[in-house]
Amino acid sequence: MSEKRDYYEVLSVERTVDAAELKRAYRRMAMELHPDRNPGNAEAEHGFKEASEAYQVLSDPQKRAQYDRFGHAGPGMNFGGGAGFRDVGDIFSAFSDIFGDIFGGAPGAGRRGPARGGDIETRVSITLLEAAAGVTKEITILRNATCATCGGSGAAPGSHPEACQHCGGRGQVMHSQGFLMISSTCPVCRGEGRVIRKPCTQCEGSGVEQQEDALQISIPAGVENGSTLRLMGRGEAAPRGGQPGNLYVVLRVEDDERFERDGADLHTEVEVTFPQLALGDTIAVPTLEGEAEVEIAPGTQPGEAIPLTGHGMPRLGARGKGDVVAHLKLVVPSALSAEEDTHLRAYAAAGGQRVSPEKGGFFRRKKKK
Repeated sequence: MSEKRDYYEVLSVERTVDAAELKRAYRRMAMELHPDRNPGNAEAEHGFKEASEAYQVLSDPQKRAQYDRFGHAGPGMNFGGGAGFRDVGDIFSAFSDIFGDIFGGAPGAGRRGPARGGDIETRVSITLLEAAAGVTKEITILRNATCATCGGSGAAPGSHPEACQHCGGRGQVMHSQGFLMISSTCPVCRGEGRVIRKPCTQCEGSGVEQQEDALQISIPAGVENGSTLRLMGRGEAAPRGGQPGNLYVVLRVEDDERFERDGADLHTEVEVTFPQLALGDTIAVPTLEGEAEVEIAPGTQPGEAIPLTGHGMPRLGARGKGDVVAHLKLVVPSALSAEEDTHLRAYAAAGGQRVSPEKGGFFRRKKKK
């Protein structure tokens, strides 16, 4: 097997191409290599599948990011020839928005079957601790599911869809325009290649009915706010037995008042006093597992950051964890007792430090209880 070509080279675009230009480039190439223009041409068919594979990957932001980083060897890049398409009909079904006006539609529409079902998006909130450990959540969605009465065929029980006599079951009809033969969608079956004489009364011939589904979704450890999970085939059922759509679960990781997240690292602020910084001490630092004791050396400066290696978030798709980073915040008392005031002034005098004159009597500050 020959080495796979670079996807950007296949579509003749720069690596910085935007989505709109990428679509235009694929459409131009698809029109040039379209099976209707190249009947029986194996080389054109191969180029058509190759371009479709490249477009399927580069038009998906997540797949494109993986491809840009890892190339064909990256995660999820093992499509093989034709990007996992079973045949050319699958390509027409996947990119029906592009092929809808090329020759009036894809050839062999009767063979490629009904259109794919719609995708669904839902949102799920989880805590930072759940994101750190991974969690299984139950969600409820309202979607179009396969009709239980007709099994998705759209035909009443005891009957079956019939081949469209107008187009011979092909879903396309041919028209002559000069020396060209142009195909267009059959006006009777609307490209499906079949007609239903006796529609199902439950779904009125659509093959789908609305229902509420409860699903268990597994959320991996390390996900970030805004991450999206894709559940293949759990979206809308397609009319008349087509391929179902996908369910996309957008995750919201709730804020945790103890931490500020930066990827796999968690930053936290720990209050300390001047004596603790000057003389050293053991302080408690919050982590995902509870509080950890950390020693600070004498003479530590306010604002210093102390990392607790391996106590942060799991790295999604990789080994290890990030760090908890403790930022030391000096807390100055807002009031002093008479004894504290005296000792602090003595400390200042011993070090030759200038302070404001002592105020006595009514104006002496008192430590708050």
